[in-house]
Amino acid sequence: MADPRIFTVDDDDDGIRLDRWFKRHMPDVSFNLVSRWARTGQLRLAGKRAVPGDRVEAGQEIRLPPLEVQPARVARPQPRRDPLSDDEAQFVRDMVIHQDQHSFVFNKPPGLATQGGTKTHNHLDRLLDGLADERDRPKLVHRLDKDTSGALLVARSARAAGHFAKAFSGRTARKVYWALVVGVPDRDEGLIDAPLAKQPGTGGEKMHISEDHGLPAKTRWRVIDRAGNRAAWVELQPLTGRTHQLRAHMAAIGHPIVGDAKYGGAEAFLTGGISRKLHLHARRIRIDAPDGGVIDVTAEVPTHFSESLATLGFDPLAGDSLPLEHEAPPSREAQQRKVAAAAKARRRERRGERRARGSQPSAKRR
Repeated sequence: MADPRIFTVDDDDDGIRLDRWFKRHMPDVSFNLVSRWARTGQLRLAGKRAVPGDRVEAGQEIRLPPLEVQPARVARPQPRRDPLSDDEAQFVRDMVIHQDQHSFVFNKPPGLATQGGTKTHNHLDRLLDGLADERDRPKLVHRLDKDTSGALLVARSARAAGHFAKAFSGRTARKVYWALVVGVPDRDEGLIDAPLAKQPGTGGEKMHISEDHGLPAKTRWRVIDRAGNRAAWVELQPLTGRTHQLRAHMAAIGHPIVGDAKYGGAEAFLTGGISRKLHLHARRIRIDAPDGGVIDVTAEVPTHFSESLATLGFDPLAGDSLPLEHEAPPSREAQQRKVAAAAKARRRERRGERRARGSQPSAKRR
């Protein structure tokens, strides 16, 4: 009998429903088939029977029956999508700031959801119809919050989607965000290492720091410039990919992102003509391309963000002056692996030296 298929939930899928996971990663598998697997106990999440409405967590394993036992499906018409208007098709084309044979990179405006939901009809995933060709429809491989603007990469084929998804889950992709935060940190840079979990009673819509139940979450931050003690312009590099990670982490250290009422409350707003919109922008994305090249794209900040920079007296050129190659300190586990690897290499070296000495002819006695 063939082995079941096992998939591991990526960080970017943390918290979504299981049926949404199938829609993202296995769009050819129908909801009816998923439901049938659930009814017959063939669909497992973290070793337990699962149903389409269950929410997945990063690191969990999803087990599916082997391909050979899937019931044959009769081809049926796909659900009809509402066609895009000419304005919508032009809108999605205007968002593209980079394209190649493997990807599109968009500068997503604030207020546009990445994916649809119960009450969300207008979203980027729907607009991707405007960039589909006769062979492939572009596929999402990561997300930005609705009110976060900036660089968002979309794969142009299933093969490219698999490559990019692996890069994001393996943390080889680099993402740089700009944010305006309330107040000024007392240091120039730092690393926030604080596990995040869904806050009870919020329906999974809000995260909080939880040492007992949270998943590992790390954010590297650096101050770009300061406006007295009023606000700071910071660069953020997420080293993990938890939901609302940057917003929750900055609020946790006492410097909520300007405009983020969800995590900063009333203290997240500045007076003096500063916009009340969220000031969080995905400035740059750098990721290896499937053909061995590198995709490295920067996205211009939206109008409200640039106006706030000017109002606070910040030089817009200062943000790109910091080098990208600014790594977080290695974790204890990484240090232990490095020490163990070095010790193993030394042992191999010594064994080689002993073998070399043993193979030399002994000197003849006189």
